[in-house]
Amino acid sequence: MSTTKISRRTVCAVLAAASCMAVAPASFAQTGTDNNPIRIVVPYPPGGPLDVTARAVADEARKELGNIIVENKPGAGGNIGVDYVSKQAPDGKTIVVGALATHAVNPNLFSKLPYDPIKSFTPITLIAQTPNVLVITPEFSKKTGIKDVKSLVEYAKKNPDALNYASGGNGSGGHMSGELLKADAGIKIMHIPFKGAAAARMSVLAGQTDLIFDNLASASANIKDGKLIPLAVTTITRSPALPNVPTMAEAGIPQFDISTWFAFFGPAKMDPAIQERLNKALVKAIQSDAMKVRFDKMAALPKGGTPAELDAFVKAELAKYKKIVEASGAKVD
Repeated sequence: MSTTKISRRTVCAVLAAASCMAVAPASFAQTGTDNNPIRIVVPYPPGGPLDVTARAVADEARKELGNIIVENKPGAGGNIGVDYVSKQAPDGKTIVVGALATHAVNPNLFSKLPYDPIKSFTPITLIAQTPNVLVITPEFSKKTGIKDVKSLVEYAKKNPDALNYASGGNGSGGHMSGELLKADAGIKIMHIPFKGAAAARMSVLAGQTDLIFDNLASASANIKDGKLIPLAVTTITRSPALPNVPTMAEAGIPQFDISTWFAFFGPAKMDPAIQERLNKALVKAIQSDAMKVRFDKMAALPKGGTPAELDAFVKAELAKYKKIVEASGAKVD
């Protein structure tokens, strides 16, 4: 019977290789390849601000993370796409662009959700915030005499339920802005949700609906072209993009402060090393010079930040919108 001698060098080489394999999931699992790309899920239709932002950030992040593809999985106010990601493996290969609606409003608005906004996800980083702007068409203004928020409220009080407002869906920033206006001004106007902000905006431009709290980034081109008239922005301070347009608070609706935000999340229980690498790569992309130019064109404020900061931010937003939803009386079964 023969024996084979194994040198100390061979043993060390084998152990080193095994060690590399052991750390591979944390080190390399979130690098996208042609056959196994990283997927960024957008829970809304193509063309909206979240979709545009996700694709822009993906372009920059490919430098650090390899192949990335963006998939749209819209439906149920963003709930379908977000829930889909919550059920994926926490290996860094599937992340989602969560938003104000999916992680702060819907948990308070819907009686039942298939996911928990905190427990079902691993926070990665906040991407950006942008104000909404209340807009109407020149034709609607001429027909009704509405030229500002004050005259809008006066008209609605004289004609209860005569007006309606469009939104990109139940739970969207536009929906919450409309409900907060109704509650604070004591008026009755009908909410008409659409499958995405683009469809809602087109309904206003076509005269099918009366007004909309549109994302400023999406509304800016139509405002510039004179197709939409801005009445007020929804944030507590004026937007540099529309310095002459008052805030809702300045227009007579005190303490009105709503902004649309979006952030990256992964499924719960993601390895901290994967979470850290995704955070660093995505924050680098978000804060790049190229993205700053894109965000400026979108009238959005780029953010970034740590997972812990995003976690605290979402919890604060949940508490804030719990009060707004309760005040509005809005509910979706």
